[in-house]
Amino acid sequence: MIERTIGQISTMINVMNDLSPYAHVMLKGASIDSRKIIPGNLFVPLKGDNSDGHQFVEKAFEQGAAASLWQEDVPHPPEGYPLIVVKDVLKALQDLAKAYRNELPAKVVGITGSNGKTTTKDIAASVMGETYRVQKTAGNLNNHIGLPLTILSLREDTEIAILEMGMSGRGEISLLTDIAKPDVAIITNIGEAHLLDLGSREAIADAKFEITEGLKEDSLFVYPGNEPLLVQRASRLKQTRLKTFGETPDNDLYPLHIQMEERGSTFVVSSYPDEPLFLPIAGKHNMMNAMAALHAAREFSVPFSDIKEGLKSVKLSTMRMEWRKGPKGSTILNDVYNSSPTALRAVIGLIESMDEKRRKILVLGDMLELGEDEEKFHREIGEEISPEKITYVYTYGRLGKSIAKGAEENFPEERVFSFQDQDELAAALQEKLTGGEIIAVKASRGMKMEKVVEALTLEVDE
Repeated sequence: MIERTIGQISTMINVMNDLSPYAHVMLKGASIDSRKIIPGNLFVPLKGDNSDGHQFVEKAFEQGAAASLWQEDVPHPPEGYPLIVVKDVLKALQDLAKAYRNELPAKVVGITGSNGKTTTKDIAASVMGETYRVQKTAGNLNNHIGLPLTILSLREDTEIAILEMGMSGRGEISLLTDIAKPDVAIITNIGEAHLLDLGSREAIADAKFEITEGLKEDSLFVYPGNEPLLVQRASRLKQTRLKTFGETPDNDLYPLHIQMEERGSTFVVSSYPDEPLFLPIAGKHNMMNAMAALHAAREFSVPFSDIKEGLKSVKLSTMRMEWRKGPKGSTILNDVYNSSPTALRAVIGLIESMDEKRRKILVLGDMLELGEDEEKFHREIGEEISPEKITYVYTYGRLGKSIAKGAEENFPEERVFSFQDQDELAAALQEKLTGGEIIAVKASRGMKMEKVVEALTLEVDE
Protein backbone atom coordinates (compact mmCIF):
# COMPACT_ATOMS: atom_id res chain seq x y z
CA MET A 1 0.00 0.00 0.00
CA ILE A 2 1.03 3.60 -0.38
CA GLU A 3 3.54 4.72 2.26
CA ARG A 4 4.33 8.41 2.02
CA THR A 5 4.82 11.27 4.47
CA ILE A 6 2.31 14.08 4.57
CA GLY A 7 5.06 16.25 3.12
CA GLN A 8 5.35 13.91 0.14
CA ILE A 9 1.57 13.72 -0.24
CA SER A 10 1.46 17.51 -0.46
CA THR A 11 3.62 17.34 -3.60
CA MET A 12 1.41 14.67 -5.20
CA ILE A 13 -1.94 16.52 -5.01
CA ASN A 14 -3.10 20.14 -4.82
CA VAL A 15 -3.26 21.10 -1.14
CA MET A 16 -4.89 24.29 0.18
CA ASN A 17 -3.25 24.59 3.62
CA ASP A 18 0.19 24.68 5.25
CA LEU A 19 1.19 21.14 6.20
CA SER A 20 4.74 21.87 7.35
CA PRO A 21 3.96 21.09 11.04
CA TYR A 22 2.96 17.55 9.97
CA ALA A 23 5.35 17.03 7.06
CA HIS A 24 7.17 14.17 8.78
CA VAL A 25 4.01 12.16 9.61
CA MET A 26 3.97 8.84 7.72
CA LEU A 27 0.77 7.61 6.07
CA LYS A 28 0.15 3.96 5.22
CA GLY A 29 -2.79 3.18 3.00
CA ALA A 30 -6.14 4.91 2.61
CA SER A 31 -9.69 4.20 3.77
CA ILE A 32 -13.10 5.74 3.10
CA ASP A 33 -14.71 3.93 6.05
CA SER A 34 -13.94 5.22 9.56
CA ARG A 35 -14.98 1.82 10.97
CA LYS A 36 -12.25 0.03 9.00
CA ILE A 37 -9.33 2.33 9.75
CA ILE A 38 -5.95 0.64 10.13
CA PRO A 39 -3.45 2.63 12.22
CA GLY A 40 -1.53 4.98 9.93
CA ASN A 41 -4.27 5.24 7.30
CA LEU A 42 -5.20 8.37 5.41
CA PHE A 43 -8.94 8.86 5.93
CA VAL A 44 -10.87 9.99 2.85
CA PRO A 45 -14.20 11.56 3.91
CA LEU A 46 -16.39 11.25 0.84
CA LYS A 47 -19.79 12.87 0.52
CA GLY A 48 -22.55 10.37 -0.24
CA ASP A 49 -26.26 10.61 -0.98
CA ASN A 50 -27.21 9.93 2.62
CA SER A 51 -24.16 10.89 4.67
CA ASP A 52 -21.01 12.98 4.64
CA GLY A 53 -17.74 11.34 5.65
CA HIS A 54 -16.56 14.60 7.22
CA GLN A 55 -18.77 13.94 10.23
CA PHE A 56 -16.68 10.83 10.96
CA VAL A 57 -13.24 12.43 10.73
CA GLU A 58 -12.71 12.65 14.48
CA LYS A 59 -13.81 9.03 14.85
CA ALA A 60 -11.28 8.05 12.17
CA PHE A 61 -8.50 9.70 14.18
CA GLU A 62 -9.70 7.88 17.30
CA GLN A 63 -9.41 4.63 15.34
CA GLY A 64 -5.79 5.40 14.44
CA ALA A 65 -5.88 7.47 11.24
CA ALA A 66 -2.65 9.42 10.80
CA ALA A 67 -4.26 12.17 8.70
CA SER A 68 -7.47 13.01 6.90
CA LEU A 69 -8.44 14.86 3.78
CA TRP A 70 -10.86 17.74 4.32
CA GLN A 71 -12.88 19.48 1.62
CA GLU A 72 -12.36 23.24 1.59
CA ASP A 73 -16.04 24.20 1.47
CA VAL A 74 -17.05 22.04 4.46
CA PRO A 75 -17.30 24.19 7.59
CA HIS A 76 -16.01 23.54 11.12
CA PRO A 77 -12.90 21.40 10.56
CA PRO A 78 -11.81 19.82 13.88
CA GLU A 79 -8.79 21.47 15.43
CA GLY A 80 -5.56 19.82 16.49
CA TYR A 81 -5.51 17.13 13.81
CA PRO A 82 -3.38 16.75 10.66
CA LEU A 83 -5.96 17.71 8.04
CA ILE A 84 -5.03 17.89 4.38
CA VAL A 85 -7.37 20.54 2.96
CA VAL A 86 -8.28 20.08 -0.71
CA LYS A 87 -10.76 21.64 -3.10
CA ASP A 88 -12.58 18.34 -3.74
CA VAL A 89 -12.01 15.16 -1.71
CA LEU A 90 -13.02 12.71 -4.48
CA LYS A 91 -10.75 14.39 -7.03
CA ALA A 92 -7.93 14.45 -4.48
CA LEU A 93 -8.34 10.68 -3.99
CA GLN A 94 -8.20 10.15 -7.75
CA ASP A 95 -5.23 12.50 -8.20
CA LEU A 96 -3.33 10.77 -5.40
CA ALA A 97 -3.93 7.36 -6.97
CA LYS A 98 -2.79 8.65 -10.37
CA ALA A 99 0.39 10.14 -8.88
CA TYR A 100 1.13 6.96 -6.93
CA ARG A 101 0.57 4.79 -10.02
CA ASN A 102 3.07 6.96 -11.92
CA GLU A 103 5.67 6.33 -9.20
CA LEU A 104 5.22 2.56 -9.21
CA PRO A 105 7.31 0.29 -11.45
CA ALA A 106 4.41 -2.17 -11.80
CA LYS A 107 2.92 -2.99 -15.17
CA VAL A 108 -0.87 -2.56 -15.33
CA VAL A 109 -3.45 -4.72 -17.09
CA GLY A 110 -6.79 -2.90 -17.40
CA ILE A 111 -9.91 -4.97 -18.06
CA THR A 112 -13.41 -3.85 -19.00
CA GLY A 113 -16.35 -5.31 -20.89
CA SER A 114 -20.09 -5.86 -20.60
CA ASN A 115 -19.60 -9.35 -19.19
CA GLY A 116 -16.69 -11.44 -18.01
CA LYS A 117 -14.35 -8.74 -16.75
CA THR A 118 -14.18 -10.12 -13.20
CA THR A 119 -13.66 -13.67 -14.45
CA THR A 120 -10.95 -12.47 -16.86
CA LYS A 121 -9.32 -10.57 -13.98
CA ASP A 122 -9.31 -13.71 -11.82
CA ILE A 123 -7.89 -15.84 -14.64
CA ALA A 124 -5.19 -13.30 -15.52
CA ALA A 125 -4.16 -12.97 -11.88
CA SER A 126 -3.90 -16.73 -11.47
CA VAL A 127 -1.89 -17.21 -14.66
CA MET A 128 0.53 -14.32 -14.18
CA GLY A 129 0.77 -14.95 -10.45
CA GLU A 130 2.79 -18.07 -11.24
CA THR A 131 5.61 -15.88 -12.56
CA TYR A 132 5.19 -12.42 -11.03
CA ARG A 133 4.12 -10.70 -7.84
CA VAL A 134 0.55 -9.82 -8.79
CA GLN A 135 -2.24 -7.81 -7.20
CA LYS A 136 -5.76 -7.52 -8.55
CA THR A 137 -8.92 -5.54 -7.92
CA ALA A 138 -10.57 -6.84 -4.77
CA GLY A 139 -14.28 -7.61 -5.04
CA ASN A 140 -16.05 -5.00 -7.13
CA LEU A 141 -13.79 -2.00 -6.34
CA ASN A 142 -13.80 -1.08 -10.02
CA ASN A 143 -15.43 2.36 -10.25
CA HIS A 144 -14.33 5.99 -9.82
CA ILE A 145 -13.85 5.38 -6.09
CA GLY A 146 -12.88 1.71 -6.00
CA LEU A 147 -10.15 1.83 -8.64
CA PRO A 148 -8.22 4.66 -6.92
CA LEU A 149 -8.46 2.75 -3.62
CA THR A 150 -7.20 -0.38 -5.36
CA ILE A 151 -4.20 1.48 -6.76
CA LEU A 152 -3.41 2.99 -3.35
CA SER A 153 -3.46 -0.56 -1.92
CA LEU A 154 -0.73 -1.73 -4.31
CA ARG A 155 2.56 -2.72 -2.71
CA GLU A 156 5.75 -1.06 -3.92
CA ASP A 157 7.11 -4.45 -5.02
CA THR A 158 4.04 -5.44 -7.04
CA GLU A 159 5.15 -6.37 -10.54
CA ILE A 160 1.78 -6.62 -12.29
CA ALA A 161 -1.47 -4.96 -11.21
CA ILE A 162 -4.66 -6.31 -12.78
CA LEU A 163 -7.35 -3.65 -12.57
CA GLU A 164 -11.01 -4.13 -13.39
CA MET A 165 -12.82 -1.09 -14.78
CA GLY A 166 -16.58 -0.82 -14.45
CA MET A 167 -18.82 2.02 -15.51
CA SER A 168 -22.27 3.51 -15.15
CA GLY A 169 -22.09 5.78 -18.20
CA ARG A 170 -19.96 7.62 -20.74
CA GLY A 171 -16.72 9.14 -19.50
CA GLU A 172 -16.15 6.86 -16.51
CA ILE A 173 -13.80 4.41 -18.24
CA SER A 174 -11.97 7.44 -19.67
CA LEU A 175 -11.39 8.68 -16.12
CA LEU A 176 -10.29 5.26 -14.85
CA THR A 177 -7.86 4.56 -17.66
CA ASP A 178 -6.32 8.02 -17.23
CA ILE A 179 -5.64 7.15 -13.59
CA ALA A 180 -4.42 3.60 -14.22
CA LYS A 181 -2.43 4.14 -17.45
CA PRO A 182 -2.59 0.44 -18.48
CA ASP A 183 0.21 -1.26 -20.36
CA VAL A 184 -2.32 -3.81 -21.61
CA ALA A 185 -6.02 -3.03 -22.11
CA ILE A 186 -8.60 -5.79 -22.54
CA ILE A 187 -12.23 -5.53 -23.60
CA THR A 188 -13.93 -8.87 -22.98
CA ASN A 189 -17.07 -8.21 -25.05
CA ILE A 190 -19.85 -5.78 -25.88
CA GLY A 191 -23.21 -6.90 -24.52
CA GLU A 192 -26.45 -5.31 -23.44
CA ALA A 193 -25.57 -4.21 -19.91
CA HIS A 194 -26.13 -0.43 -19.53
CA LEU A 195 -28.59 -0.23 -22.41
CA LEU A 196 -30.85 1.67 -20.01
CA ASP A 197 -28.23 4.40 -19.62
CA LEU A 198 -26.55 4.38 -23.02
CA GLY A 199 -29.35 3.37 -25.38
CA SER A 200 -27.52 1.17 -27.91
CA ARG A 201 -24.74 -1.39 -28.28
CA GLU A 202 -22.87 1.16 -30.39
CA ALA A 203 -22.88 3.61 -27.48
CA ILE A 204 -21.79 0.83 -25.12
CA ALA A 205 -18.89 0.03 -27.46
CA ASP A 206 -17.88 3.70 -27.46
CA ALA A 207 -17.94 3.79 -23.66
CA LYS A 208 -15.91 0.59 -23.27
CA PHE A 209 -13.45 1.67 -25.97
CA GLU A 210 -12.50 4.62 -23.77
CA ILE A 211 -10.09 2.22 -22.04
CA THR A 212 -7.70 2.69 -24.98
CA GLU A 213 -7.32 6.41 -24.19
CA GLY A 214 -4.96 5.60 -21.32
CA LEU A 215 -2.65 3.36 -23.34
CA LYS A 216 0.88 4.55 -23.88
CA GLU A 217 2.54 4.30 -27.27
CA ASP A 218 3.23 0.71 -28.33
CA SER A 219 1.01 -0.70 -25.57
CA LEU A 220 -1.22 -3.71 -26.26
CA PHE A 221 -4.97 -3.70 -26.85
CA VAL A 222 -6.75 -7.08 -26.64
CA TYR A 223 -10.32 -7.49 -27.88
CA PRO A 224 -12.74 -10.05 -29.39
CA GLY A 225 -12.04 -10.13 -33.10
CA ASN A 226 -15.52 -11.37 -33.94
CA GLU A 227 -17.16 -8.21 -32.56
CA PRO A 228 -17.60 -5.81 -35.51
CA LEU A 229 -18.18 -2.83 -33.22
CA LEU A 230 -14.69 -3.26 -31.75
CA VAL A 231 -12.96 -4.23 -35.00
CA GLN A 232 -14.19 -0.99 -36.52
CA ARG A 233 -12.97 1.12 -33.61
CA ALA A 234 -9.65 -0.70 -33.22
CA SER A 235 -8.76 0.13 -36.81
CA ARG A 236 -8.40 3.78 -35.75
CA LEU A 237 -5.61 3.03 -33.26
CA LYS A 238 -2.33 3.95 -34.93
CA GLN A 239 0.31 3.59 -32.21
CA THR A 240 -1.12 0.63 -30.33
CA ARG A 241 -0.44 -3.04 -30.94
CA LEU A 242 -3.58 -5.14 -31.44
CA LYS A 243 -4.32 -8.76 -30.54
CA THR A 244 -7.65 -10.51 -31.03
CA PHE A 245 -9.26 -13.64 -29.61
CA GLY A 246 -12.36 -15.47 -30.77
CA GLU A 247 -13.84 -18.66 -32.15
CA THR A 248 -12.60 -18.36 -35.75
CA PRO A 249 -9.12 -18.72 -37.32
CA ASP A 250 -9.01 -15.08 -38.39
CA ASN A 251 -8.23 -14.21 -34.74
CA ASP A 252 -4.71 -14.12 -33.28
CA LEU A 253 -5.81 -16.66 -30.67
CA TYR A 254 -8.59 -19.18 -31.26
CA PRO A 255 -9.56 -22.68 -30.06
CA LEU A 256 -8.58 -25.75 -32.04
CA HIS A 257 -10.42 -28.16 -29.78
CA ILE A 258 -12.88 -27.78 -26.89
CA GLN A 259 -14.16 -30.44 -24.50
CA MET A 260 -16.78 -29.10 -22.10
CA GLU A 261 -17.31 -30.75 -18.74
CA GLU A 262 -19.43 -29.91 -15.71
CA ARG A 263 -16.44 -28.74 -13.70
CA GLY A 264 -14.51 -27.02 -16.44
CA SER A 265 -13.16 -27.09 -19.98
CA THR A 266 -10.22 -28.81 -21.63
CA PHE A 267 -9.18 -26.93 -24.72
CA VAL A 268 -6.34 -26.44 -27.18
CA VAL A 269 -5.54 -22.98 -28.54
CA SER A 270 -3.79 -21.98 -31.74
CA SER A 271 -0.61 -20.73 -30.04
CA TYR A 272 -0.04 -24.08 -28.30
CA PRO A 273 -1.48 -26.63 -30.76
CA ASP A 274 0.00 -29.67 -29.02
CA GLU A 275 -0.72 -28.70 -25.43
CA PRO A 276 -4.21 -29.15 -23.92
CA LEU A 277 -5.15 -26.64 -21.22
CA PHE A 278 -7.66 -27.13 -18.42
CA LEU A 279 -9.79 -24.32 -17.01
CA PRO A 280 -11.83 -25.26 -13.90
CA ILE A 281 -14.73 -23.05 -14.99
CA ALA A 282 -17.43 -24.37 -17.26
CA GLY A 283 -18.66 -22.66 -20.40
CA LYS A 284 -17.31 -21.61 -23.78
CA HIS A 285 -17.63 -17.94 -22.78
CA ASN A 286 -15.17 -18.51 -19.95
CA MET A 287 -12.72 -20.14 -22.33
CA MET A 288 -12.92 -16.90 -24.34
CA ASN A 289 -12.12 -14.95 -21.17
CA ALA A 290 -9.14 -17.25 -20.67
CA MET A 291 -7.83 -16.51 -24.16
CA ALA A 292 -7.99 -12.78 -23.44
CA ALA A 293 -5.96 -13.39 -20.28
CA LEU A 294 -3.50 -15.53 -22.24
CA HIS A 295 -2.71 -12.60 -24.52
CA ALA A 296 -1.77 -10.52 -21.48
CA ALA A 297 0.33 -13.35 -20.05
CA ARG A 298 2.19 -13.78 -23.32
CA GLU A 299 2.82 -10.02 -23.45
CA PHE A 300 4.80 -10.39 -20.22
CA SER A 301 6.56 -13.59 -21.36
CA VAL A 302 4.90 -15.90 -18.84
CA PRO A 303 6.27 -19.41 -19.56
CA PHE A 304 3.82 -21.95 -20.92
CA SER A 305 4.30 -24.19 -17.87
CA ASP A 306 3.16 -21.31 -15.64
CA ILE A 307 0.23 -20.53 -17.94
CA LYS A 308 -0.91 -24.13 -17.73
CA GLU A 309 -0.56 -24.30 -13.96
CA GLY A 310 -2.19 -20.90 -13.45
CA LEU A 311 -5.22 -21.82 -15.55
CA LYS A 312 -5.63 -25.06 -13.66
CA SER A 313 -5.57 -23.18 -10.33
CA VAL A 314 -8.08 -20.39 -11.08
CA LYS A 315 -10.48 -19.51 -8.28
CA LEU A 316 -13.36 -17.21 -9.13
CA SER A 317 -14.96 -14.51 -7.04
CA THR A 318 -18.10 -15.66 -5.22
CA MET A 319 -21.49 -16.15 -6.92
CA ARG A 320 -19.86 -16.54 -10.33
CA MET A 321 -20.06 -19.97 -11.97
CA GLU A 322 -19.99 -21.55 -8.52
CA TRP A 323 -21.02 -25.22 -8.34
CA ARG A 324 -22.86 -26.29 -5.18
CA LYS A 325 -24.31 -29.58 -3.97
CA GLY A 326 -28.10 -29.52 -3.99
CA PRO A 327 -30.79 -31.73 -2.49
CA LYS A 328 -31.30 -35.33 -3.65
CA GLY A 329 -27.92 -35.47 -5.35
CA SER A 330 -28.61 -32.48 -7.57
CA THR A 331 -25.92 -30.02 -8.67
CA ILE A 332 -26.52 -26.26 -8.58
CA LEU A 333 -24.74 -23.70 -10.72
CA ASN A 334 -24.79 -20.46 -8.70
CA ASP A 335 -24.17 -17.57 -11.12
CA VAL A 336 -26.21 -14.76 -9.61
CA TYR A 337 -23.69 -11.94 -9.41
CA ASN A 338 -25.01 -10.35 -12.59
CA SER A 339 -26.94 -11.07 -15.74
CA SER A 340 -27.60 -9.78 -19.24
CA PRO A 341 -28.91 -11.41 -22.44
CA THR A 342 -25.35 -12.28 -23.55
CA ALA A 343 -24.37 -13.76 -20.19
CA LEU A 344 -27.67 -15.59 -19.75
CA ARG A 345 -27.51 -17.15 -23.20
CA ALA A 346 -24.02 -18.40 -22.39
CA VAL A 347 -25.21 -20.12 -19.20
CA ILE A 348 -28.28 -21.61 -20.89
CA GLY A 349 -26.10 -22.91 -23.72
CA LEU A 350 -23.74 -24.48 -21.18
CA ILE A 351 -26.55 -26.26 -19.32
CA GLU A 352 -28.19 -27.43 -22.56
CA SER A 353 -24.89 -28.96 -23.69
CA MET A 354 -24.35 -30.98 -20.52
CA ASP A 355 -25.08 -34.65 -19.73
CA GLU A 356 -28.12 -35.65 -21.79
CA LYS A 357 -29.11 -38.32 -19.25
CA ARG A 358 -29.68 -35.82 -16.43
CA ARG A 359 -32.75 -33.64 -16.02
CA LYS A 360 -31.87 -29.94 -16.31
CA ILE A 361 -33.66 -27.04 -14.65
CA LEU A 362 -33.28 -23.30 -15.24
CA VAL A 363 -34.08 -20.85 -12.43
CA LEU A 364 -33.98 -17.38 -13.97
CA GLY A 365 -34.58 -13.93 -12.51
CA ASP A 366 -34.82 -10.45 -13.97
CA MET A 367 -32.02 -8.96 -16.05
CA LEU A 368 -31.86 -5.31 -15.00
CA GLU A 369 -30.88 -2.03 -16.71
CA LEU A 370 -31.85 -3.12 -20.24
CA GLY A 371 -33.87 -0.05 -21.16
CA GLU A 372 -37.21 0.25 -22.92
CA ASP A 373 -36.94 -3.14 -24.66
CA GLU A 374 -36.41 -5.06 -21.42
CA GLU A 375 -39.56 -7.17 -21.73
CA LYS A 376 -38.69 -8.05 -25.33
CA PHE A 377 -35.20 -9.21 -24.33
CA HIS A 378 -36.62 -11.43 -21.59
CA ARG A 379 -39.30 -12.95 -23.80
CA GLU A 380 -36.78 -13.70 -26.57
CA ILE A 381 -34.59 -15.56 -24.09
CA GLY A 382 -37.56 -17.69 -23.06
CA GLU A 383 -38.44 -18.49 -26.66
CA GLU A 384 -34.89 -19.70 -27.33
CA ILE A 385 -34.81 -22.29 -24.52
CA SER A 386 -34.96 -25.82 -25.91
CA PRO A 387 -37.68 -28.08 -24.41
CA GLU A 388 -35.69 -31.08 -25.67
CA LYS A 389 -32.68 -30.11 -23.54
CA ILE A 390 -34.25 -28.39 -20.53
CA THR A 391 -36.81 -30.16 -18.32
CA TYR A 392 -38.23 -27.24 -16.31
CA VAL A 393 -38.06 -23.45 -16.40
CA TYR A 394 -38.64 -21.49 -13.19
CA THR A 395 -38.64 -17.69 -13.20
CA TYR A 396 -38.67 -15.02 -10.52
CA GLY A 397 -39.58 -11.35 -10.73
CA ARG A 398 -41.62 -8.99 -12.86
CA LEU A 399 -39.42 -9.40 -15.93
CA GLY A 400 -38.85 -13.08 -15.25
CA LYS A 401 -42.53 -13.49 -16.04
CA SER A 402 -41.70 -12.48 -19.64
CA ILE A 403 -39.09 -15.26 -19.81
CA ALA A 404 -41.82 -17.67 -18.72
CA LYS A 405 -44.20 -16.36 -21.37
CA GLY A 406 -41.55 -16.84 -24.03
CA ALA A 407 -40.78 -20.37 -22.84
CA GLU A 408 -44.48 -21.27 -22.92
CA GLU A 409 -44.36 -20.84 -26.71
CA ASN A 410 -42.44 -24.14 -26.92
CA PHE A 411 -42.87 -25.83 -23.52
CA PRO A 412 -46.03 -27.47 -22.18
CA GLU A 413 -47.46 -25.33 -19.37
CA GLU A 414 -46.73 -27.95 -16.70
CA ARG A 415 -42.98 -27.42 -17.27
CA VAL A 416 -42.85 -23.62 -16.89
CA PHE A 417 -43.43 -21.87 -13.56
CA SER A 418 -43.29 -18.18 -12.65
CA PHE A 419 -43.02 -16.80 -9.10
CA GLN A 420 -42.90 -13.48 -7.30
CA ASP A 421 -41.77 -15.03 -4.00
CA GLN A 422 -38.39 -16.74 -3.68
CA ASP A 423 -39.38 -19.04 -0.82
CA GLU A 424 -42.36 -20.31 -2.81
CA LEU A 425 -40.13 -20.88 -5.83
CA ALA A 426 -37.55 -22.86 -3.83
CA ALA A 427 -40.23 -24.99 -2.16
CA ALA A 428 -42.00 -25.76 -5.46
CA LEU A 429 -38.71 -26.64 -7.13
CA GLN A 430 -37.69 -29.03 -4.36
CA GLU A 431 -40.96 -30.92 -4.79
CA LYS A 432 -40.11 -31.57 -8.45
CA LEU A 433 -36.66 -33.01 -7.76
CA THR A 434 -36.31 -36.76 -8.25
CA GLY A 435 -32.53 -36.89 -7.89
CA GLY A 436 -29.39 -35.95 -9.84
CA GLU A 437 -30.72 -32.86 -11.60
CA ILE A 438 -28.53 -30.02 -12.87
CA ILE A 439 -29.96 -26.68 -11.72
CA ALA A 440 -28.74 -23.31 -13.00
CA VAL A 441 -29.64 -20.16 -11.06
CA LYS A 442 -29.01 -16.89 -12.93
CA ALA A 443 -30.18 -13.28 -12.44
CA SER A 444 -28.98 -9.73 -12.02
CA ARG A 445 -27.42 -8.89 -8.68
CA GLY A 446 -30.32 -6.70 -7.63
CA MET A 447 -32.66 -9.72 -7.59
CA LYS A 448 -30.70 -11.32 -4.71
CA MET A 449 -31.23 -14.80 -6.11
CA GLU A 450 -28.52 -16.17 -3.83
CA LYS A 451 -31.40 -16.61 -1.37
CA VAL A 452 -32.85 -19.30 -3.65
CA VAL A 453 -29.46 -21.02 -3.80
CA GLU A 454 -29.17 -20.85 -0.01
CA ALA A 455 -32.67 -22.29 0.41
CA LEU A 456 -31.84 -25.19 -1.91
CA THR A 457 -28.48 -25.94 -0.28
CA LEU A 458 -29.46 -25.40 3.38
CA GLU A 459 -30.45 -29.02 3.96
CA VAL A 460 -27.35 -30.29 2.18
CA ASP A 461 -24.94 -27.95 4.08
CA GLU A 462 -26.44 -29.00 7.41
